[in-house]
Amino acid sequence: MSGTQIDASGPMFWRDEALPFIEARSVQDGRKVCYAKHWHETFSIGLISGGRCNYTNRSTTAEACVGTVVLMNPGDVHACNPVHGEPWSYRMLYIDVAWLGETLSGGDNDPRQCLTAFATNSTTQPQLYAGLNRLFDTLIDPRLEPLQKESVAVSFAAMLHARLGTARSTPGKTIPRLTRAADFIRQNCTRSLRLEEICAQASLSPSQLIRAFRQVHGLTPHTYQLNCRIEFCRSQLRAGHSLAEVALAAGFADQAHFQRSFKKFVAATPGQYRA
Repeated sequence: MSGTQIDASGPMFWRDEALPFIEARSVQDGRKVCYAKHWHETFSIGLISGGRCNYTNRSTTAEACVGTVVLMNPGDVHACNPVHGEPWSYRMLYIDVAWLGETLSGGDNDPRQCLTAFATNSTTQPQLYAGLNRLFDTLIDPRLEPLQKESVAVSFAAMLHARLGTARSTPGKTIPRLTRAADFIRQNCTRSLRLEEICAQASLSPSQLIRAFRQVHGLTPHTYQLNCRIEFCRSQLRAGHSLAEVALAAGFADQAHFQRSFKKFVAATPGQYRA
């Protein structure tokens, strides 16, 4: 089932049950679209279709304008926000990592080893920009069948891999004790956590944990937990659960807290995302 936000000034989301490995989003007027730093479990790729924005990915911030393709590996902390309130617009795709790896492996290699992370976080290659636009237009066209849409997606993935390749095996530094802490937060994100629980996983003092966790993962443990909750909420909303059910399952104290937190990380309301 596909979904759109009818108001042209608001976000538009597209999904299709026949293509569960990919999701699309577009914004025509991004002047009021403000993101907190966040990450996704998916591979994310987008293009600036109008104006310019401030694009932060991990430790770097730069202006991205029309003609730019931005790439975020799973776990990369990032954000795109307006430049002094200037108009800008963009298109984004969120692609399942397992599907992308299997697609590029050709059945001959371990999909987990075929695609791990892209080395660059942006490019101005016109072929990739045009190809991403073409894929987006294909996906949201209700007249086209899933087979055609998936075929175009596979072709674009192959072009992306051929032109950019992969370089680093994981998004950022890997420190076992902090990986354990992040895994613990992710697995228990929907319940109330105490700092001492996370410290026990990492064998660090509270001050050491907060400092080291932010250095490696780009967020404090609390913000990381909130990000995990929002990722959980997105999956539940895609599955068709009601806003009240999702807020309760994710551990939010009330609907207002759920609404505020969701909009902070997704730059859209839960209702707009679920539409």
